[in-house]
Amino acid sequence: MESFKELNLSAPLMKSIEELGYEKPSPIQAQALPILLGEATDFIGLAATGTGKTAAYSIPMLERIDPKSKKVQALILCPTRELALQVTGQINLLGKFSGVKALPIYGGSGYRDQIDGLRHGAPVVVGTPGRLIDHIEKGTLDLGDLKTLILDEADEMISMGFRDELDAILSKAPDSGNIWLFSATMSNDVRRVADTYLTKPAQVQVNRTEMLSQTVEQIYYFTKESNKPEIICKLIDVAEDFYGIIFCQTKALVTDLTDYLIDKGYKADCLHGDKDQRSRERTMQSFRDRTVNVLICTDVASRGLDVKDITHVINYSLPRELDSYVHRIGRTARSGQKGYAISLVTASHKGLLTRIERLTKSRIIEAMVPSRRDVGQKRVSQLLTKFLAQTSHLKAIELMNDEWLSQISDMPPEEIAARFITLCMPDFFDFA
Repeated sequence: MESFKELNLSAPLMKSIEELGYEKPSPIQAQALPILLGEATDFIGLAATGTGKTAAYSIPMLERIDPKSKKVQALILCPTRELALQVTGQINLLGKFSGVKALPIYGGSGYRDQIDGLRHGAPVVVGTPGRLIDHIEKGTLDLGDLKTLILDEADEMISMGFRDELDAILSKAPDSGNIWLFSATMSNDVRRVADTYLTKPAQVQVNRTEMLSQTVEQIYYFTKESNKPEIICKLIDVAEDFYGIIFCQTKALVTDLTDYLIDKGYKADCLHGDKDQRSRERTMQSFRDRTVNVLICTDVASRGLDVKDITHVINYSLPRELDSYVHRIGRTARSGQKGYAISLVTASHKGLLTRIERLTKSRIIEAMVPSRRDVGQKRVSQLLTKFLAQTSHLKAIELMNDEWLSQISDMPPEEIAARFITLCMPDFFDFA
């Protein structure tokens, strides 16, 4: 399938797709949409984060919605608040001209607004398992008219301990509806859920080669553990305009690296499991606004993150779960943009790198760690760009006098420039 126009979608939905700039469907969309837009069926879609799966299920789901009904017709389960909000936003954009809006329901937010939203009518509900169970038990969420129940990132929900909640919700779904399960992997637990609750599901799988953007450049640096913080600084410094996520294996590493970067003057913040919802939202807003351009987090804390224009994903620690590598680097190089996936690899993890290459059927290129001179030259280049763009310098000329000018009149231009650079970059007086 080369175009969304081949799907014969309703005019309002097609108008939203065109307004969003969607052109060629991603691999998961090309495989899933013809099935989900056809006869009603249960479904399994295996695809990683960042492959376009939200649109793959949202488009056919919206085509099944009756906008005149106030009943809950579609329920989407997500592992985290962040993903629930992201999915809600995308559905609202796709349903803009159809008159369909989604209601997010998640923990850490007040019940009153959620109950009011359900009472006023919510054809699409997007939520996290724990809070959805609360509303079902309170009688504020009625699934009696449900047409479509979607499990987004089913493997993550199970790994985060929501298996009992999934069972409870799935058991409440009417037999007349369909269940669409999306997951990055088909673990034994995910297979159990599928075997228990899905009836003769259609299944598609995007292979791991297709999951990786063709515009992401995969690089690794061979290093010692103790040198990693300094290398991170160099990578940020030499980047053209760094806006990235750094993944660490533990909360302790996240905290230590964040403190290190902030002490060095970088605009950094972190996400980990101990942060409350308000702090998480404040951190994410700062990152989206780019008042913070370096976000350090664990895999669990990053579930559902979807931020546009990420330039770099750095694996400070290689993930223990190999599929997590695909999840991580899928956050850069979106929509054909260039992106960098960088891994810091120690001797003990060299074998793990080989396994990742084999898993993803891709080559990860070794690179030389930027030198201090490289960093210095990059800073000088950035300084020169600002220097040449300066337009208010005429005011400074008024402050000069002949005596001052005579002191530099015989000075070579390169010496003037060198003195200027030394003043602006006192920490780089030695380029060795």
